[in-house]
Amino acid sequence: MLAYLLKRLLMMFPLLLGITLVTFTVIHLAPGEPTDLQTQLNPDSGPELREKLRAYYHLDDPLHVQYLSWLKRLAQLDFGESFSQDHRPVRDKIVERLPITVAINLLSIAVILGLSIPIGIWSALKQGRFFDHATTLLVFIGFATPSFWLALLLMDLFGVQLGWLPISGLRTFGAEYMGAGGQLLDLARHLILPVFIAAFGGLAGFSRYMRSNMLEVIRQDYILTARAKGLPERIVIGKHALRNALLPLITILGLSVPGLIGGSVIFETIFAIPGMGKLFYDGVMMRDYPLIMGVLVIGAALTLIGNLLADIGYALADPRIRQR
Repeated sequence: MLAYLLKRLLMMFPLLLGITLVTFTVIHLAPGEPTDLQTQLNPDSGPELREKLRAYYHLDDPLHVQYLSWLKRLAQLDFGESFSQDHRPVRDKIVERLPITVAINLLSIAVILGLSIPIGIWSALKQGRFFDHATTLLVFIGFATPSFWLALLLMDLFGVQLGWLPISGLRTFGAEYMGAGGQLLDLARHLILPVFIAAFGGLAGFSRYMRSNMLEVIRQDYILTARAKGLPERIVIGKHALRNALLPLITILGLSVPGLIGGSVIFETIFAIPGMGKLFYDGVMMRDYPLIMGVLVIGAALTLIGNLLADIGYALADPRIRQR
């Protein structure tokens, strides 16, 4: 098991290096520069000011020189300074926003797994019945519904029309004067819609994967043998079938981490949540290269860690994997 983990850890570094190289090249080749936003809105600016700004930000250096310089700072966990007016270190900005995004994504994963696994199991056991047809219809709706459109509908319904839930931010104005229980309840009310939007699409997909896997497993000979021995159905399903049906789901969970992190840009922008997704969106709009690269590196690292955890879960569930 230890050799398996070391092998997976060593594979993460060249992958991360390749991701940074591609993303660094793409964002610098995209149209527009940070100097454009600072000079185009200033009627007194001219070509000289723009060139001075390019030299100040080292944008006049060759692309490979800029990348090597950035990579050297990254080795020291220094993402550089933001190009925004505050010129704060990118690392400080990310540290402020990262816990919010991670917490929302962990909550959404918990909701996805907590609902999709029992729904998938029950749909497989009740194949062709009303519950199976109803969940299949809901799954197709989940796949076909754009998350941003659903978010706007729910904001209008529960926030504007009914007034049950807040539709922006993470706390109500004056929440600091509430007690501990009031602040916790206020935070929970602010998180209901974002977590639901983040989990909705994944819930649809994971429940189908779980149903498909369970249908395949319960038709295997060893399940028929277990039932023939007279074992209770809960033992047959919970002990023998479920463990093997979860194996593909573990892999899919690791591969879905990038989608969850990428979805943070959508719902954090819509709900004005001060997380990493909103920070990334603002950085893209301002052409803030250090900030964009910092957020992308953290996102890539979280994705690789998610895949590593999926590999570990796969190895724990199937001992044969550890021998590879």
